Amino acid sequence: MPDVLLMPYRPDILGAGKKGEKKYRYRLAGPSCLAGDVIGDYSFDKPLKRGDKLIFTDMALYSIVKNTTFNGMNLPDIAVIRAGGTIEVVRQFGYEDYRNRQS
Repeated sequence: MPDVLLMPYRPDILGAGKKGEKKYRYRLAGPSCLAGDVIGDYSFDKPLKRGDKLIFTDMALYSIVKNTTFNGMNLPDIAVIRAGGTIEVVRQFGYEDYRNRQS
């Protein structure tokens, strides 16, 4: 999420609050080796568990233009939330996309 790492930007997460706003507080960070890989502090109504889906809003700006597969990180799916709340994945990336980015 280059927008978060390159500039002071804390993306909103659907259903999440700011630090201390809700009962359960978490600091979210990414899995790369970047020292500043912290996304931000969030709070939730219930504890998070493995497999929960967190939906970051307004993240297409630099995340798509400056994406990378550094350290084997998968590229993010591209999805839209349609009127009525349904989520439609419009693009997924796989190994072929990684392979085709090589020279």
